[in-house]
Amino acid sequence: MTGTTVPRLVIAAPSSGAGKTTVATGLMAAFAEAGLAVSPHKVGPDYIDPGYHSLATGRPGRNLDAYLCGPDRIAPLFLHGAAGADLAVVEGVMGLFDGASGMGELSSTAQVAKLLRAPVVLVVDASSQSRSVAALVHGFASWDPEVRLAGVILNKVGSDRHEELLREAMGSSGVPVLGALRRTQQARTPSRHLGLVPVAERRAEAVESVRELAARVREGCDLEALLALARGVPRLADAPWDPAAAVRARTSGDRPLIAVAGGAAFTFSYAEHAELLTAAGAEVVPFDPLRDEQLPPGTRGLVIGGGFPEVYAPDLSANAPLRAAVARLAASGAPVSAECAGLLYLSRSIDGKPMCGVLPADARMTERLTLGYREAVALADNAVAVAGTRVRGHEFHRTALEPGAGASPAWGLTHPERRVEGFVSGGVHASYLHVHWAAEPSLAGRLVESAAAGAPVVR
Repeated sequence: MTGTTVPRLVIAAPSSGAGKTTVATGLMAAFAEAGLAVSPHKVGPDYIDPGYHSLATGRPGRNLDAYLCGPDRIAPLFLHGAAGADLAVVEGVMGLFDGASGMGELSSTAQVAKLLRAPVVLVVDASSQSRSVAALVHGFASWDPEVRLAGVILNKVGSDRHEELLREAMGSSGVPVLGALRRTQQARTPSRHLGLVPVAERRAEAVESVRELAARVREGCDLEALLALARGVPRLADAPWDPAAAVRARTSGDRPLIAVAGGAAFTFSYAEHAELLTAAGAEVVPFDPLRDEQLPPGTRGLVIGGGFPEVYAPDLSANAPLRAAVARLAASGAPVSAECAGLLYLSRSIDGKPMCGVLPADARMTERLTLGYREAVALADNAVAVAGTRVRGHEFHRTALEPGAGASPAWGLTHPERRVEGFVSGGVHASYLHVHWAAEPSLAGRLVESAAAGAPVVR
């Protein structure tokens, strides 16, 4: 598939809060309802928006993060996710040119648009301006000549007269207006301390929200012009990313079963993780810690990603049979990989509610948001990483751990600050750090090898 042309658009904005998610998700849903196979993508490490994208399109929402995965992997990962699609829509992050702090354009929407050779459609919050919108768009269009700002969608427009003034101002800008959405055309998307509420927690309402977005975008945007713009892109010379080529597969023996936590409490996971585990030779089986009282029969390894266990602490705590099963698996030495929410679930307690008790630590909610990219190195050999393995990750939480004795740290953070983080105990590797395994496939391969080395624990 080298030299593949995938019709594509990047939906960006001058800043956060302008309506990127509204427009991007609405476009995805509207085109999908028209019969197109739409591939959804999100710039940055965000897990929640891709859930809405997946609901809108019926395909996995995938992240494109040049900090976590490296610029060279962006186009291959995009082509992998967009295989067989008629159209790809990429939702940006923050403002168009905002990237990793202190690292120039790295991980910005603008960088990803350039790497994908994709046209950018700028969503502008026009609620408090008229002629000034043209000056704003002119600045964004001229800032980086390598970024093709190909159109504008005016959001939060107050009235027909307001729209008329905005379009008149934009007439001399050289950037076409491809849509205008009224202030009242905002779907109901509830949020809380870390952003939107995930789809898994409000599926029926989320389905209706996505339908509303599709209808409003269809009414307010020129879908034919947007599709023509997407179809006018050049070929990408890169080959699609291939999980089988990225990770060394086991060539003998059975396929160890790796149980992967899901459900409403654990919604944060990159689609490529399960693909890498499968390619490495595992049988991947999902389970829901809110509902299932036992791990899947034959479980030889466990992956618990991120999410909101603090929201579901009473229900997670009430499921004592599963907490005991997780503790038994960990005590057996089977590999357990836990990130952020998974780390909290393995602790002794969350805000006083008993958890699995695998790690000598207690968790509590705080007022402080810990947020940012991190660079880290594995401090010792463990079930997931070899000592010296270097990764880039992301922290995003409002909780804190009060650790006790009995476990070694998982990572030594090297940037932007130096400290140790996480836990390694037996086969358990647990940390606040979210890591994209496509950047370091050996993590998936080592987890599968560790699982294969032991006998089935759960029968």
